[in-house]
Amino acid sequence: GYCLYSATTVLVLTLGSGVDGFTLDPDRGVFLHTHPDIRAPDKGPIYSFNEAHYHDFSNPVKRYLSALKEGSSSVGKRASARYVGALVADVHNVLINGGIYGYPSTRGNPDGKLRLLYECCPMSMIMEQAGGAGSTGYGRILDVQPTEIHQRVPTFLGSIENVFELDRFHSFYGDDDD
Repeated sequence: GYCLYSATTVLVLTLGSGVDGFTLDPDRGVFLHTHPDIRAPDKGPIYSFNEAHYHDFSNPVKRYLSALKEGSSSVGKRASARYVGALVADVHNVLINGGIYGYPSTRGNPDGKLRLLYECCPMSMIMEQAGGAGSTGYGRILDVQPTEIHQRVPTFLGSIENVFELDRFHSFYGDDDD
């Protein structure tokens, strides 16, 4: 799970059977079960990518982001960028409102920047338990067999249709650097 600190403090947790949210009641010092059975929307209009690295993204990722911005993706309308720059905050927004979070590989970081074991897998498990998906662009994050403790992987988390569509862009457009 994760804890999100903002106007309220929210603890989001899965034990392998759904996702629940708890909000801190600061007066009583306890977490209240305020968000039972959190479900990610099937698709959503938000994309959360650090576009400062856009020119270093692979061709499939660039094409997917263009489709989102133009409104020609499966979302069916122009998507909105919402990037805070904090993994938990960005993924939580996508979990609640629908869309896709991405930290893809770049020319400088061909394996991505997020760590598989303690960033990607926990967030992917939460997203999948809420009906969403987690992918490297080529397959399910939770299917990646770690080869080292700090292994990094490209990461895409979000609504199942958004993530599935991004995977199709990788299959169709390959990894050429046009």
